[in-house]
Amino acid sequence: MSPLRRSLYAVVPTVLALLVLSPSTAVRAEPSAAEIQQRINTESRTLSRIVEDYNKVREQLKQTKAAAARHAATLPALEQRLGAAERDIQQIALTAYKTGHLREVDALLSAGRQGALLDRLSPLDQLAKRRQEQVRGYAAARQQYLAEKRKLDNLLAKQNIQMRDLAARKVKIEKDLEKLFELRRQAYGQAQETGSRYTGTIPAISGSAGVAVRFAYNAIGSPYVWGAAGPNGYDCSGLTKAAWRAAGKSLPHNAAMQRDATAYINQSQLMPGDLVFYSGLGHVGLYVGNGKVIHAPTFGQNVTLADVGVMPIHSYGRVR
Repeated sequence: MSPLRRSLYAVVPTVLALLVLSPSTAVRAEPSAAEIQQRINTESRTLSRIVEDYNKVREQLKQTKAAAARHAATLPALEQRLGAAERDIQQIALTAYKTGHLREVDALLSAGRQGALLDRLSPLDQLAKRRQEQVRGYAAARQQYLAEKRKLDNLLAKQNIQMRDLAARKVKIEKDLEKLFELRRQAYGQAQETGSRYTGTIPAISGSAGVAVRFAYNAIGSPYVWGAAGPNGYDCSGLTKAAWRAAGKSLPHNAAMQRDATAYINQSQLMPGDLVFYSGLGHVGLYVGNGKVIHAPTFGQNVTLADVGVMPIHSYGRVR
């Protein structure tokens, strides 16, 4: 046997042993760019829905706080009415004591006996009527006060629950974002794509819709930032909210709530400035004409101009 053949026979068992002992080393391969992109797409869709849920809870929390503030503002006036009614009752008692009509006036102020007594005591008729109105006003004010107080307490309790939920959602979003950005770094070498501002011609559209469309064009290239409505970044509903805010219209910061706040239209009625809702109301974009929308796609991407059918369409809405 030649020396070369003897060397090969000696090497082969060693190689085979290494392959048996370390099979993963031989077959393991880094995920391809296509596989990473698929994971990014899956994670982005899931996370976008969570963000829109977060936005919805946050909008509801804002509404709760506003309602609580309005109710709280009514309490001082109600307390003043209560104080005035109590002083009126004290005056009734004092007048009755001084005039010797304590029993009569007491009866006038007792439920179920006023009518009969008024028939017998005509000189006290006007006095009794006035005092009865004051007592009814006191009772109504007290009932309203208690009802408003209960409503305020319920709203505040709901607000505390929502705040705890928001805190938990925020922690989850931030953890999931770390994983998603790491995927983008693996695929593209950076977590956020680089984008440039729109330098083309912006369509000339009249009215408030034109203001919203111009705003959206000028936002192209801005980064996707979850929960943001500008000026340094936007999520999908934050962009449409900001665009129409520039036009003097108020929209909630949530795609599903924007759907409820706009008028339903069909595809044939679509005009620049209308909203296009996607993915089971998990995404929204602003229609700018010529079959195009401007939208904030997802994490790591920038506000962009895209075909209106960039994803499955749910419905269309017109800002009122």
